Amino acid sequence: MTDLEAALRRAVRGEVGFDVTSRALTTMDASNYRRVPLGVVAPTDADDVAAVLEVCRERGVPVVARGGGTSIAGQATGTGVVLDFTRHMNRLVAFDPQARTAVVQPGLVLDRLQDAAAPHGLRFGPDPSTHSRCTLGGMIGNNSCGSHSVAWGTTADSVRELSVLTARGRRLRLGQEWAGAPEGLRELVDGDLARLRTGFPDLPRRISGYALDALLPENGADVARSFCGSEGTLGVLTEAVVRLVESPRARALAVLGYADEAGAAEAAAGLLPLGPLTVEGMAVDLVPSTEGLPRGGAWLFVETGGATEAEARARAEAVVRAADVVDALVVTDPAGQRTLWRIREDASGTATRMPDGSEAWPGWEDCAVPPARLGGYLRDFRSLLSAHDLRGTPYGHFGDGCIHVRIDFDLLTDAGVARFRRFSEELADVVVAHGGSLSGEHGDGQARAELLPRMYGAETVALFERAKAVWDPDDLLNPGMLVRPAPLDTNLRFSVLPREPVDVAFGYPSDGGDFSAAVRRCVGVAKCRTTSVSGTGVMCPSFRATGDEQHSTRGRARLLHEMLAGELVTDGWRSTEVRDALDLCLSCKGCRSDCPVEVDMATYKAEFLHHHYEGRRRPAAHYAMGWLPVWLRWAARTRTAPAVNALASVRPLASVAKRLGGIAGEREVPRLAGETFRRWWRGRRRGPAGDGDLVVLWPDTFTEHLSPSVGRAAVRVLEAAGLRVALPPTLRSRGVIGDGTSKSALALLTARRGQVCCGLTYVSTGQLDRARTVMRRTLDLMAPVLETSAPVVVLEPSCAAALRTDLPELLHDDPRAARLASRVLTFAEALERHAPHWTPPAVNLPAVGQTHCHQHAVLGDAADRRLRESAGLTGELSGGCCGLAGNFGFEEGHYEVSAACAEDQLLPAVREAPDGAVVLADGFSCRTQLEQLAGVRGRHLAEVLAEGLE
Repeated sequence: MTDLEAALRRAVRGEVGFDVTSRALTTMDASNYRRVPLGVVAPTDADDVAAVLEVCRERGVPVVARGGGTSIAGQATGTGVVLDFTRHMNRLVAFDPQARTAVVQPGLVLDRLQDAAAPHGLRFGPDPSTHSRCTLGGMIGNNSCGSHSVAWGTTADSVRELSVLTARGRRLRLGQEWAGAPEGLRELVDGDLARLRTGFPDLPRRISGYALDALLPENGADVARSFCGSEGTLGVLTEAVVRLVESPRARALAVLGYADEAGAAEAAAGLLPLGPLTVEGMAVDLVPSTEGLPRGGAWLFVETGGATEAEARARAEAVVRAADVVDALVVTDPAGQRTLWRIREDASGTATRMPDGSEAWPGWEDCAVPPARLGGYLRDFRSLLSAHDLRGTPYGHFGDGCIHVRIDFDLLTDAGVARFRRFSEELADVVVAHGGSLSGEHGDGQARAELLPRMYGAETVALFERAKAVWDPDDLLNPGMLVRPAPLDTNLRFSVLPREPVDVAFGYPSDGGDFSAAVRRCVGVAKCRTTSVSGTGVMCPSFRATGDEQHSTRGRARLLHEMLAGELVTDGWRSTEVRDALDLCLSCKGCRSDCPVEVDMATYKAEFLHHHYEGRRRPAAHYAMGWLPVWLRWAARTRTAPAVNALASVRPLASVAKRLGGIAGEREVPRLAGETFRRWWRGRRRGPAGDGDLVVLWPDTFTEHLSPSVGRAAVRVLEAAGLRVALPPTLRSRGVIGDGTSKSALALLTARRGQVCCGLTYVSTGQLDRARTVMRRTLDLMAPVLETSAPVVVLEPSCAAALRTDLPELLHDDPRAARLASRVLTFAEALERHAPHWTPPAVNLPAVGQTHCHQHAVLGDAADRRLRESAGLTGELSGGCCGLAGNFGFEEGHYEVSAACAEDQLLPAVREAPDGAVVLADGFSCRTQLEQLAGVRGRHLAEVLAEGLE
């Protein structure tokens, strides 16, 4: 233990982390930059903060305050001690609805403040797109704004008082009329009044530099306001009194379509006199689908408010009339507005990929110019991009003249980095020429601070340095930011990554087969760190259960990044730190759809486990549950299912078996079916064959051995819809389909018997060599099916997702894999596409339950929704993950997290279900979790419809 670590452990009551994981999780924020800290401290209160500052000051160690880590300019990274306020100093201390104020700690997430204020008709005005995970301390440090700044201003406009600790331990209470000013600050201002009155651009989004002009007497000598935007370089915030604003009772959203972004930009300023709440702009490049949007190549999102829905709508319609648009849409339905806003909010992540899939990066994320000059600035900006052969798609706060953009900089080669520097210098000059600010929202950090002399001039920047010396004479707090900054092309987070592709098993088709590029997808916007899911969202159940960064998608991606870098995590694929972080990943695949940049942590986990255990003994659960298809087939062939069930019911025997198999003691072993689905299929009495389309019903492991009732129900419904149902071949011989029978005796004698399997259990446990073997055998069996046009209907969502994605990505060298993947349909998709005129039975009951996480992430549930509606099954299914997630919830050490995930969405939805409600659960894991934790029987949609046929 180092002297610094030991001293900190003695001095503070909060956690002190100098281990590899703690440091790796904080090497980066959402910027292009990376710094490796010495350690991380999670203080419990202001006394802890003071103790950290004292220990570090004595040793000359820098201190960096960090909130949600979503900063885009590098200011939430550092080489000394990082203060993590999100763990303990995250409370809403006081709330006064009459005074419209709140007292908050720096680690409080913005949405938690909004949740407390909403019942009183109040809200905090600024709302960055990261509102579900950014903290008030970070917002004050960056002077954040958000989409509503045209109505309610920046964070500085919402701050009343700030409690701050200086690097030398002084406790200050900052406010107006010089309240809390450190010694020497007033003299500094009085000595340069003329410069402060003339040297700062007058525009709504001037965030760059220190706000020293807020200290002018005519501005109220507001020390608290001046502190906002100082990026943790002047003092450490421990508490804030913030102002709240009245939230309109009703809102309407006018979405205005324009031919291009220049047209939208030039129209934005003209809408401001109408008093909108937002004027946001984005172009078609950032929209995955234009469905639901009015016609156009770019859009303005103009929100209006009112006391009633009619009043809000009238104001929105007035905006439409005043705007010269190609097309327009006015939405008053709150759910519809949320859907549209989600498109805009996800742009911060979506923009990190160009339309052709190539990478794009921040760095010039939020320049701002006077709104009336935005159109001209955008034209010059586009010209500069072209001159440097770069691409980027601007979007952002058009009403404030603030533009966000990710640019396809090459930050991996020396030539690309040199171009990054040249472009940055020239763009800074363009911004200044338009009277703008280098930063309009996210701060200067390392990305822009070096260029501040171009905006302010050398003498004003020298004044900033003197101000920093007044507050922090030892340069202890976040050095290298704002004043005496590190060069903008150093400390780039990509420089430590391997230049040659890493040898991997999966194909990573969206990343050119490069695992490093896949890991680079995570840019740190941290949508995975939200504490509640939105609608049917899933990501990230383990983080919501533990609240620990290492169990978020971002945290795991950071550890993988450091593993590839090899500087902090030095043992590569053998890393225990990475293994432990991935251990609580449920492989729910939620990040594949919910992450704006489609990070696929389930695949990364399988890849890591494959390498981590290569040539080594695996955990017992990998053999017990990874090889589940083998054990279940063995029980079926030997007809020992009754004996297995009987033994499992004897508690002492079951306990021993679970302990040997690495299964959680709290779990009950599911009962094996007395008759497998295939055995029922072979012995059933068939009616006359229909004349509808042929469909091949996939007998997945769970349907075959554990819940054949689902398969029987599906056959009944599919045949009732007029479809001809067959099963995949069981003999590897040409011309064999359906039951695996053949009229050729020679074919039967030479064929090899087998059963299809998607390989899911092997993939989820990282046994990828075995998975490939199983998948290739399956493709051999399915060869005659692939020669037909028959679709493959898969009842188990996780198996369908494995066939759609894992199969072609793992067997990327076998064209049959892509062909089979393209044939896979869910139960509802098969009925909709191949029996479009069939009417399901009228069940006419409320339905509750949860959309399977793999269905949400990979398959989509639109067809299921339509089928439920057609059958009269009313109500919405919840989001999240059931928490069992295949082998995850059965593995030893996972029970508590598994149960917590179920309590997040699924179990409350079932408890609150109306009388007579149908509990839908298409996944075997979901049904098992419901049965074991709630004593409730969940049913597959096929079972419900089959009962309705009676």
